[in-house]
Amino acid sequence: MTTVQTFTFNPFQENTYVLYDETGEAVIIDPGCVEKDEYEELYGFIEKNGLKPVAIINTHAHIDHVLGVAAVKRKYNIPFALHQIDEPYLRAVKTYASNYGFYQFDEPEIDRYLTEGEIVKFGTTELEVIFVPGHAPGHVAFVSHADHFVIGGDVLFYMSIGRSDLPGGNHEILINSIRTKMFTLPDDYKVYAGHMHATTIGFEKKNNPFFK
Repeated sequence: MTTVQTFTFNPFQENTYVLYDETGEAVIIDPGCVEKDEYEELYGFIEKNGLKPVAIINTHAHIDHVLGVAAVKRKYNIPFALHQIDEPYLRAVKTYASNYGFYQFDEPEIDRYLTEGEIVKFGTTELEVIFVPGHAPGHVAFVSHADHFVIGGDVLFYMSIGRSDLPGGNHEILINSIRTKMFTLPDDYKVYAGHMHATTIGFEKKNNPFFK
């Protein structure tokens, strides 16, 4: 069974996730930590639970989801994976980070690219990568069919959807990604989003105002 631990970091209130199972192996998704106490919270949890991080995998490369990638990558000497289409958006962060008060953004190197349909494996856990653009051109989500959840990033939220007014965003593409990729998952699948609390596929299909 895969455990999902949520941390809420940085001024954007971004959700960073640590996923791990009974083997102790773990992946870190969208590390947005930026302050010393945020790093200490993340590292302390990993140490306390005796976890062994093996990779960082990101849903996309907007600033709030990548602030901690480089430091966490160095801390654990682990690879960082992102969809190739989002690489230019990662490279662009340094050009605007100071506008948000982040004057020393540490740009991480990408070790490999994520592709739709691949299976990310750690311990006994398998996560299917699905391509869900619209909020960001190279946005992906990670689905655990064994444990009925999806780490969805900034695509589908509780009673809402991701923004599409940022560079590379597209509202129609986002709606299509949700309809054809997220809403085709079973209703009981829990959705861990990039902001706010979790929801379920079934609840959003019935209640999300963007799909009335």
